[in-house]
Parts: sequence; structure tokens; C-alpha cells
Amino acid sequence: MVMAQALYRLLKQRSPSAEIHVVAPPWSLPVLERMPEVARGIELAVGHGELGLGRRRRVGVALRAEGYTRAIVLPRSAKAALVPWFARVPRRTGFRGEWRYGLLSDRRELDARLDQTVKRFVALGLERGETLPDALPPSLRPRLAVDRGNLERLLRESGLAGDGPLIALLPGAEYGPAKRWPTERYGVLAAALARLGAEIVVLGSAKEAPLGEELCAGAASTRVHNLCGKTTLADVVDLLSAAAVAVTNDSGLMHVAAAAGTHVVAIYGSSSPSFTPPLSDASTVLYLGLECSPCFARTCPLGHLNCLRNIDASAVLAAVEAVLGARARPPGHAPVGGKRAGG
Repeated sequence: MVMAQALYRLLKQRSPSAEIHVVAPPWSLPVLERMPEVARGIELAVGHGELGLGRRRRVGVALRAEGYTRAIVLPRSAKAALVPWFARVPRRTGFRGEWRYGLLSDRRELDARLDQTVKRFVALGLERGETLPDALPPSLRPRLAVDRGNLERLLRESGLAGDGPLIALLPGAEYGPAKRWPTERYGVLAAALARLGAEIVVLGSAKEAPLGEELCAGAASTRVHNLCGKTTLADVVDLLSAAAVAVTNDSGLMHVAAAAGTHVVAIYGSSSPSFTPPLSDASTVLYLGLECSPCFARTCPLGHLNCLRNIDASAVLAAVEAVLGARARPPGHAPVGGKRAGG
């Protein structure tokens, strides 16, 4: 959803008067509300992988009165193209795939040069035959709006308004454990950061609350606050905007953190930073690039998870310290000594 904002920004740049509505699952609507390009989020309460034909038809039929001129279908499944078809949108753009020839009126080929998810999304907003630049222009990078009043409330109520830098830790990854740096390493990192005087907030969904509890137990510091499952997605956007650094796996919240404007230290395991990189210059990537990587598996097929286990907490700490040191130095001053973060 965050990466799709690049497409919305392209559409608004080309047609400033265009009104963009987005059909999306209920959990993602708070993110859409933070995108100024989106006029309306439309709830489609269908689970991942679920056909939900009746619900898709009801939403599509209800949208006929809107008089849409164009629909862009980002997922490549046939079911994803049903709503605009039921809504009788005349121009329905999407990539070929999964036997949906009759559902799309503007079918595109998935060019091998579209080697990143965000590029695939943006390409669907171009006219047929247009070439996408090799790099995503800065003007298209996702950027989520922040509610300053809500942020102040969250910092106050969570006891995070301390005098040290705020560091966000994002230990989850919905895709599976092969994307998750070991939680005990996050705990070691949190303890080290707390000793340096930082305030640490652990963010994630209710499903990831146990990861937050394990992390906090390993850190054993009152400076570490587990807010997994205790915040809305909009709250997470605001909190991440206040963080000096967010340490994260390759996950949805990694993209939220980058779009909220914080510096992202991203740890990659089974996935590839070439395919789904943080869409920000303020990012540090830690990726070993082993012979077995990337496998894109949910769990390690070899059983060792060396792509993540071989990234030590000291390397991640060095990356965070490098960011904090750069923030503290006056412009034009080079660092003196210290560790150098790879990635």
C-alpha cells in the first residue's frame, strides 16, 4: 500500500484535477488517509487469498454511479480485477496474468526491466509505450502526512518524551520467519541503545505483541517500551516520524518508516533489497547476499537462517550509531574514529 503511493503521486502530477479513489482492505485505510493524493478509500472486506465474489460484486455495482473513467489494478490475480469490471469502468489497466483477459481492457506485459515492485506499480500509470526511468524520481517517493497533535499525545501517554533520541524497533514481518532478524538480537540491540541513553519503542501489530514482549524481556530496561498491538496504524506513522532511526526487517512497516521520514536501518534475509528497497535516501541496508540468498521463502529451506543469524547485533548497533553521529555533527564535519556500518 505504501509503495502504491508512488503511482498516486504520478497520476496527480500528470492530472492535478484527477480524483483518486482506492479500493483496499480495512486495515490499510488509515494509511490511505495519510496520502494527500487519495480523495477516498473504499473498504473491501475480503481476506487475503479469498475470492469473496459476492462482496466484490456488491462493491463494484455500488460504484457504478461514480462514473469512473479509469481503473488501475495493481495485484495480478483475476479476482483483483473483478471490482472495476463489476463497476463498468471503461478503461481497466493491469498486467496480463491469471486468465483475466476479459476483465482488463488495457492489458500490459510485465517487462523484465520492471525489477522492483514500486516500478511495476508506477508503470501502470504510464501511457502504453512510455519508458520508465531506471531509478524512481524523488518526486514519486512515498511520503505520509503526520498528525503532530496526535504525535504529541502518543509521546506523552507512552512516556517516550525523554531527553534521549527515540529509536523504533520493528521486529515483525508478516510474510514469515525467514524475513525476521532473531528477536533475541533485537533485545541485545535494545539493551545497548538504552545504555547509550536512547528511548526505544517497539512497534508492530497485535500478532507481534509476543515478539515485543520477548524483545523487552531480553533488553531488561525501563527505556524499552512495547507498543505492539497497542496503537493504530495511523499512530505508528506518527511515532515513526519522530524516531531518529527505525531498525526493521523487510516488512510493510519498513516502508511506512521510510515514508514517515525516519532513517531506516533495514535488515534483509530471504528477500532482496534490489526488489523491495526502502524508498528513501535516508536508509542503511544490511544484507549478506549469501549463495542461498535471496530465496524468497517464508521459512529457511536449509534450516539454518544464516542470512539473518550471521548479522551480529554489533553490526546493527554500529549502523545506528553512524546515523546518530551524523545527525549530531555540524554540516561539513567528518566523523572521527568509530565503527563503520556496512550494507
